[in-house]
Amino acid sequence: MSSVDSLLRAALELAAADVPVLPLRAGKVPFGNCRTCARNMCGGRPNMKVPGPCACPRPCHAWAAATTDPTVLNSQEWARAWREAAAVAYHPGGAGLTVVDLDNAGAITWARATLPVTRTVRTTRGEHWIYQGAMQSANAVRPGVDIKSLMGYARWLGPGTGTMAALPDAVRALAIKTSPARRASQALTVPLSGGPGECRHRTPAYLDRGIAMAEQQITGARNAVHATVYRTFLAVLSAHGRCGCLTDAHVARLFTAAQAKGESVRHCTDAWTNARTTLGL
Repeated sequence: MSSVDSLLRAALELAAADVPVLPLRAGKVPFGNCRTCARNMCGGRPNMKVPGPCACPRPCHAWAAATTDPTVLNSQEWARAWREAAAVAYHPGGAGLTVVDLDNAGAITWARATLPVTRTVRTTRGEHWIYQGAMQSANAVRPGVDIKSLMGYARWLGPGTGTMAALPDAVRALAIKTSPARRASQALTVPLSGGPGECRHRTPAYLDRGIAMAEQQITGARNAVHATVYRTFLAVLSAHGRCGCLTDAHVARLFTAAQAKGESVRHCTDAWTNARTTLGL
């Protein structure tokens, strides 16, 4: 069996088990977007809960290209990618899973002393600990430890050993502690010099509708994404930043929408901070 056949067979087996998969190039990186989809000109796939390709038939959009559709995996458009592929990856969040990527011996020692025992897969330099349950992905949550789940991918290295445990709060807490969105939302709880403003959000739907509109504005940006993100953050903070109603989840939704358009975490944090400064928050 050729390497192409071997990779495709593994991908089809995973897809049959409802695990979204995609090909990886050498260096464990996904295939780049085609010319039509470059810089998310096609609209991309901003919804972190619904992985899958856009109208483009190629394996574009990195983690969002992951699919369980055997017709897509066997398609002519994906054939070239499989011929050039070096490995199979999967989207853990799309399968309802979270991978704690332990990159060295020190990280493994920490996990054994801190986290519940779960299914383990050996990697080139360490181990993947796989839990049942999805969460936001986060890099460098501590030395040698990354979290791969929603909006992320992990290389398929086999089924591993052991019984899979439920995603523990200890893992969720790692992402919260290191998230710029968390730090930004925490700053909103600090009272203003003139005292907190009056809350106009008579129902949760009022705030949620505002956040949804902000997400749509960011997602719909075709150009000047940096400026759009800043203006949107400014508008949200202007409307909701003085009464303490914004939660970590609300801010994380805005950061997620911006990152889906190609913005870095650092830029999101800077844009949020600049918007707060402009408004005197």
